[in-house]
Amino acid sequence: MSDMKYILVTGGVISGVGKGVIASSFGTILKSCGIDVTSIKIDPYINIDAGTFSPYEHGEVYVLDDGGEVDLDLGNYERFLDITLHRDNNITTGKIYQQVIERERRGDYLGKTVQVIPHITDAIQEWVQRVAHIPVTAENTPPRVCIVELGGTIGDIEGMSFVEAFRQFQFRVKRENFCCAHVSLIPMTRPFAAFGQQPKSTGEPKTKPTQSSVRELRGLGLSPDLILCRSEKPINHTVKEKISNFCHVAPDQVICIHDLTSVYHVPLLMEAQGVVTYLNERLQLNISMPRPGRFMQKWRNLAKRVDNLRKEVNIALVGKYTKLEDSYASVTKALQHACIAASSKLNLTYIEAVSLERQTKIDDPVSYHKAWQDLCKSDGVIVPGGFGQRGMEGKIEACQWCRETQKPFLGICLGLQASVIEFARNVLGLKGANSTEVNPQCEDKLVIDMPEHHPGNMGGTMRLGKRKTYLEPSLITQLYKRDVIEERHRHRYEVNPEYIERLEAGGLRFVGKDESKTRMEVAMVENHPYYVSVQFHPEYLSRPLSPSPPFLGLILASLGKLKNYMSKGCRLSPRNLSDVSSGECYEEDDISLSSLSLTEEKTTIENGKPKQVNGVAN
Repeated sequence: MSDMKYILVTGGVISGVGKGVIASSFGTILKSCGIDVTSIKIDPYINIDAGTFSPYEHGEVYVLDDGGEVDLDLGNYERFLDITLHRDNNITTGKIYQQVIERERRGDYLGKTVQVIPHITDAIQEWVQRVAHIPVTAENTPPRVCIVELGGTIGDIEGMSFVEAFRQFQFRVKRENFCCAHVSLIPMTRPFAAFGQQPKSTGEPKTKPTQSSVRELRGLGLSPDLILCRSEKPINHTVKEKISNFCHVAPDQVICIHDLTSVYHVPLLMEAQGVVTYLNERLQLNISMPRPGRFMQKWRNLAKRVDNLRKEVNIALVGKYTKLEDSYASVTKALQHACIAASSKLNLTYIEAVSLERQTKIDDPVSYHKAWQDLCKSDGVIVPGGFGQRGMEGKIEACQWCRETQKPFLGICLGLQASVIEFARNVLGLKGANSTEVNPQCEDKLVIDMPEHHPGNMGGTMRLGKRKTYLEPSLITQLYKRDVIEERHRHRYEVNPEYIERLEAGGLRFVGKDESKTRMEVAMVENHPYYVSVQFHPEYLSRPLSPSPPFLGLILASLGKLKNYMSKGCRLSPRNLSDVSSGECYEEDDISLSSLSLTEEKTTIENGKPKQVNGVAN
């Protein structure tokens, strides 16, 4: 058995420079070469996991199959690589210290003084090596390469123990099994032409921040093998040579990644600059060279298709955390995936739920009318999840407007609960209907807390992870092409089963339930083009060439193409769905939903069931 190979991705100058996408792109390139890859994300904060974070802290909380609440970068890994990660693929300072302290309490250290070195650093290395060998594909094949992303920037005090751990780790696993890739920013200067005048942009790239970042990394004992330079515009060979001279790497080890039209171009740009050749030699991967002419052709087709989308679809997202777009990262990606399949360009408008409430009309009439104007201009509306009472009435207002105006609507998690409360109030006449999360003393408790919810402890006390939902014959069943589905959950409250009979009699059908038939998973309004709400989070399992069915239904309904799609047996084809005005012509394999995955494994639909077939690396 060959040794595990490790690629450590670090960041310098500033955070948020794109380490997650670059780490995912390394995996994409290697997986396209037929190499199984796994990923680990290290977050140096002291929290045990991301479960108790506000979305304004680090963006959305991403949920895994096993119920792990993790950083949103793991969503990038799963979408790019089409793999299934586990909670241990996200390491935090809190997890490491918790493990070491538990060992100390058990007496595992035999009375020794427990210190950062060696006990914390050893625990980090052991965790990485253990998790690297866990299979993450449906075939359970062991990975050959583990890509580790170290969050934050080099020099942060929170990450020092991890940097030291990897300084030791490179000798523990030997040089030919360890590679360090450092992602840094190359800013463009914009000096003032003269005092008091408007700034004049010269676009001159500055390498000094990268030099300082690499110098600090080397001072901590890690020498980067690859330097990936993020910049606004492409940088020339002279700049690459300058970085090479000052950062102790060869020019071909400096990879330049400028701003691109879509993230799907990043692996292609990295591959074009010789990343495969370098990693093959550096890590002794035994990849046959040169690569075939159609290497990564699926990615090229996807990137080209995204660039050539012309016809726009206007979607309004009514949420609570709209000031930070990363709060809804997976929802946005799922909408984009559905738009790609429907050959349309997503125009997403974020609407603060509070702005739709009647009180806002008095307090801030400008925001109120602007929010309602944006809602009215949309082709479809999505109400995603959230927690707490703020903005709940605004979400309910959006649900009512969509139901009464026949506007395509998708509610997720809290969105389902809002739609049920709205229906109870305005159709059944239960004016006191509400959620116990918002008003524990409400007259009609339409939404109640679950047995899993522990009021005294916020972390890990929700219904989490992948669970089965049993579907009745309906539109959503046709979209999924099966009657038993598995989706990921993250919620503390659920629809009160005591009101189900009255709601269904009024026209709100619950077509999806759990195995006990007491938990409502999918609701639909009758005689509506598309009014679907789900308790689970379908966005977490959406993939670029395999969009989530509820999201696809929303986009097609918003485009007026859902009936046509259903009449053709839920198949997309370039002849009836492509944007004719774009002048582009694609092969059917590039557009149909049966288009195979971006990685080496291919998925097809046979008799309504997924089937894995072997294929050539894409």
